[in-house]
Amino acid sequence: MGGGGFDVVTGAFSYTGSGIAHALLAQGRRVRTLTGHPGRPGADPRIEAHPYRFDDPGALTRSLEGADRLFNTYWVRFDRGDTTFDGAIDRSGILFRAAERAGVKRVVHVSVTHPDIDSRFPYFRGKAIVERMLAETCTSWAVVRPTVIFGPGDILMNNLAWLLQRFPVFAIAGDGTYRVRPVHLDDVAALCLDLARRDEPLSVDAVGPDTFTFEEMIMQIRGAVGGRSRIVHVAPRLARAAAAAVGLAVRDVLATDHELGGLMTEKAFSDAPTTGQIRFAKWIREAGPGLGCRYASEIRRHFR
Repeated sequence: MGGGGFDVVTGAFSYTGSGIAHALLAQGRRVRTLTGHPGRPGADPRIEAHPYRFDDPGALTRSLEGADRLFNTYWVRFDRGDTTFDGAIDRSGILFRAAERAGVKRVVHVSVTHPDIDSRFPYFRGKAIVERMLAETCTSWAVVRPTVIFGPGDILMNNLAWLLQRFPVFAIAGDGTYRVRPVHLDDVAALCLDLARRDEPLSVDAVGPDTFTFEEMIMQIRGAVGGRSRIVHVAPRLARAAAAAVGLAVRDVLATDHELGGLMTEKAFSDAPTTGQIRFAKWIREAGPGLGCRYASEIRRHFR
């Protein structure tokens, strides 16, 4: 696998991190990951796994020494037990300082579109704080801000397909006209690798070539998977209650308040220049038959 250097990808056995890691491997790069699941069954044996050592900054620094670049996807989707947004912010700072001490040449950080330090949504507020910490800590950095990522192994699209196939009614919060601009995982990874080759500080939205309303996206998923759910519009509070009820039934968190709120305030949309090439409609038609066969649990993937 070419050269003496290597790259570190946090969470390379998870979703976005796996896309970046496999893009690097395809270029002949050596890849190391920092992960909360270093012994995960079925993990790619080409990727050298080290545990996160946020409790030991010295050990964390040593795990980054010799790396050319750090691709950071570390974050949390919701608070659960000791895993919190505040904790994720603190740990991100520990990671960036360790990268600086280790002499990592460039950090590429995966954030989200419309991070906002004043947001009422902890997800978007935390993302903004972490971006600011990165800029204050590391001298060479880039930030990639995806909208809604779709692709192989995607929990969101799979579970939307599962709902549309199994429930007689699918509830959309509000009028469903809020826009989304989904971007494929491979396009996000390609953008990360492109920005890693540069030197200047950059923040770039990762956006696909197509814009839909949320309802239009749901209709495309329903058609691709052969779902028969009737689409209904409900007040946001009823949509949140329905999501909580389904989450309770499957022992998972189906959707959070900040995810629903972010969708409805178009945080999954950006009018920035297109960075991705893969069209959602084509992908969902091809992937549809394999989606929603079973529910994919976020809690099972990350906490068990």
